[in-house]
Amino acid sequence: MPQSPSPSSIKRIGVLTSGGDCSGLNAVIRAVVFRATQTYEWQVYGIHSGALGLMERPLMYEELNLSRFQGHMLRTGGTMLGTTSKGDPFHYPMPDGSFKDHSGDFVRGFQELGLDALIGIGGDGSLNLLSQLTTQGGIAFVGIPKTIDNDVALTEFAVGFATAVSHNRVMILEVMGRDAGHIAISAGLAGGADVILLPEIPYLEEGVITKLKSLIARGQNHALMVVAEGVEPTGGNKNDNRNGIGDYLGDVLGRRLDAVVRVTVLGHLQRGGAPCSQDRILAQTFGTRAVDMVAEGKLDRMVAWRERGVVDVALDKVVRQGERKVLTDGTYIRTARALGVYVGEDHMQTTAERVS
Repeated sequence: MPQSPSPSSIKRIGVLTSGGDCSGLNAVIRAVVFRATQTYEWQVYGIHSGALGLMERPLMYEELNLSRFQGHMLRTGGTMLGTTSKGDPFHYPMPDGSFKDHSGDFVRGFQELGLDALIGIGGDGSLNLLSQLTTQGGIAFVGIPKTIDNDVALTEFAVGFATAVSHNRVMILEVMGRDAGHIAISAGLAGGADVILLPEIPYLEEGVITKLKSLIARGQNHALMVVAEGVEPTGGNKNDNRNGIGDYLGDVLGRRLDAVVRVTVLGHLQRGGAPCSQDRILAQTFGTRAVDMVAEGKLDRMVAWRERGVVDVALDKVVRQGERKVLTDGTYIRTARALGVYVGEDHMQTTAERVS
């Protein structure tokens, strides 16, 4: 376990973003810098390109101070530090096709910069790797959860999720969510979708078609479907359309319903754009709390949002628990079904109840 530095001994901390980008990251970085410099008079160094910034030689970093942040930075999408989701530091691909353990370079880079602690902003995979790296190197570390999928364990919200949910919703809308359907169910409920498909609940094509036919029968001449990219039909057979589930369902429904079907695939568009107010507030709350945790010696832990407030949880518990999935019997699913939305097969219900 990393040794806890005393608050009086901390002079320089690092901050990095790891994994895929999303909205709200700059707001986190800004909050870290403001809290660290104004309250504790620490120097803050931004590490470029995630863990690579400490692995590469020369090191990739910049000193961050208040003058670096103007008002617009809080509202800017992406990350000013850059990020990457490629390359396992413990099994890093080399140009000749071989693999090398670069974890030692990460630790040495931290030491060369003279850092006393590190704050890492990432999803479940990134936080797992950063936890391994910092534990190996005895590095004081605090994690901040960010992911548009909102699937980091032990926190109700992660930075980036609220903004991803707020994008356009038209006709068949394919959203990100390979293993968890938080975006699909939240965006679908917010947009009044008639069908919401998510990875946690298998669907039947016949169930979707029956639902849409029932809308036509009662005089509704339009329908909205929100579909997570990782959904599977009952039986676990992946669709055979390489363009994605949205296009696959568009083809099927166009033939079966004799209707004009339009498909929108948001994909990585959900990662960009200006963060919404909820993400900006969450980002700043997480950023300031992470700095305070370093000062208090609460290390190898992750900032989290639980029961309407900010808390911190053991990072090893986050890693062990794995991805946070949508509860198939939770409030959102029950609400959707109560509204007559088709959200996949519930074998405890009758066909009439499922498609009404």
